[in-house]
Amino acid sequence: MYKTGNSAAKSTFDAIVIGSGISGGWAAMDLCKKGMKTLLLERGRDVKHIVDYPTANLNPWDFDYRLNYTMKQIERNPRQSAHSNAGDALFYVDDTEHPYIENTPFSWIRGYQVGGRSLTWGRQCYRLSDLDFEANLKEGIAVDWPLRYRDISPWYDRVEQFIGVSGSYEKLAQLPDGQFLPAMELNCIENHLADSIRKHDHDRLLTIARVANLTKGWDSRGPCQNRNLCSRGCPFGGYFSSNSSTIPAAFQTGNLTLRPYSTVTEILYDETSQKAKGVRIIDTLTHESFEYYAKIIFVNASTIATAGLLLNSKSHRFPDGFGNDSGELGHNLMDHHSSAGASGLHDGFQDSYYKGRRPCGFLIPRFRNLRSEGLDYLRGYNIQGDGERQEWRDKTLNPGFGADFKKQLTTPGKWSIWMAGWGECLPYHENKVSLHPTEKDKWGQPVMTIDFSFRDNEEKMMKDIKETSGEMLSAAGFKEIDTFNYHKPGGATIHEMGTARMGRDPRTSVLNGFNQVHAARNVFITDGSCMTSSACQNPSLTYMALTARACDFAAEELKKGNL
Repeated sequence: MYKTGNSAAKSTFDAIVIGSGISGGWAAMDLCKKGMKTLLLERGRDVKHIVDYPTANLNPWDFDYRLNYTMKQIERNPRQSAHSNAGDALFYVDDTEHPYIENTPFSWIRGYQVGGRSLTWGRQCYRLSDLDFEANLKEGIAVDWPLRYRDISPWYDRVEQFIGVSGSYEKLAQLPDGQFLPAMELNCIENHLADSIRKHDHDRLLTIARVANLTKGWDSRGPCQNRNLCSRGCPFGGYFSSNSSTIPAAFQTGNLTLRPYSTVTEILYDETSQKAKGVRIIDTLTHESFEYYAKIIFVNASTIATAGLLLNSKSHRFPDGFGNDSGELGHNLMDHHSSAGASGLHDGFQDSYYKGRRPCGFLIPRFRNLRSEGLDYLRGYNIQGDGERQEWRDKTLNPGFGADFKKQLTTPGKWSIWMAGWGECLPYHENKVSLHPTEKDKWGQPVMTIDFSFRDNEEKMMKDIKETSGEMLSAAGFKEIDTFNYHKPGGATIHEMGTARMGRDPRTSVLNGFNQVHAARNVFITDGSCMTSSACQNPSLTYMALTARACDFAAEELKKGNL
């Protein structure tokens, strides 16, 4: 059943899911498959798989400015335009219509539509290990994770088997192997760098990225066509998104009601039952208010929006925000840094080229602080990058004119490698989001305020990434090596997490080990806000695994009458 507009025939459901992205789509599917009549609420417009990907097959010359933005467009959308182009702009919000306040620089990148950022995500899928789950406890940082790898491993299996992840088995304790489809292939320059790394340091290896792009047909989707136009929406279903996979699966059960254009403004708390009873929404088209009720609620609005919703859900029981007995709600905001790295050119392999546009690069898994190394920072990083031959865009500043210059531009140049470190950010209490006391958006809701900065630990890690990346390229015979630090602000890696963290103690955390709000056990939060630490791996696979685990637990608790 599908409802939209300013009314819905039914207001009571078994479950409500807030947000339709990576984790919300999964929650909707799992709850529907468990027989629950489920309402999926999305603040943005509807996007149907295939039919609503209008730019998917367009060429650069089909756009007015060859995929570029005008200065006027950049001024209107300074944050979103830095992470998008004219081909996928339709899946990003308008900064002007959706303002936020940065007390310190922070890029809040958003996609308000059915499917959320699952349409534009980087698709890299890596498991966390006990190196990550135990780090806070061992180092006395923040609070301990309330689970370990053995608790989540079966759910990683389930998610990978459903979404389809291509990758290579490497038998690394710090990066557990998963359930993989055949891996994509490294090209010759990447293999050259891999061989050099293997020869110079046995603790490091370079492997192909583990990515939710299908190397063979899977669950009536794919395979990937190697177009690398994923962020426009894939009409082939060649990568996993809520739109191509979980939401259609939820609809197939007959148990899903989808309501787009629905901004949830408050979780409603019942003082008598000491549970949440439902939600209040604003229809984003008509500005009318509606209430919906359910036995359980899954909050998957994405880290910052989820924190904002909970902070805005005040009651006699929760004067400082829903479930905020600990005072930690909104705090401990994290994002990976990905500013530092190196690039270089190689004179060899001029007789080799490649076909297609592989939609992923390579990975050098974490190799720092796996044991006592005497480094001046905690935790670690992985390195992501890719190798390719220079193309015309790389040579536009070369001198020349006429036919010879055109020939030079259209002839493949030297092989190049670009790589950068994706590094862990520690959970600092002072990195936080809050509601502005007076500023409102066009729907009358408080504007989010963000305070975030990388600290000394992250800066020292970036220095090491920069130096080590350059050293690896130099050892492999690369020239014209450029070591860099782009000094990107928080949010730029689009891995924000941590504002409603899991923990063992209700006095220091918002959620328990099954993602339940400590003080309202029928509310589950399984998006990035639940993360207790960030590790250095791309986090979306973990969000989905935690969601699958929480849905299973919720269904069992509901059967037992505990919710």
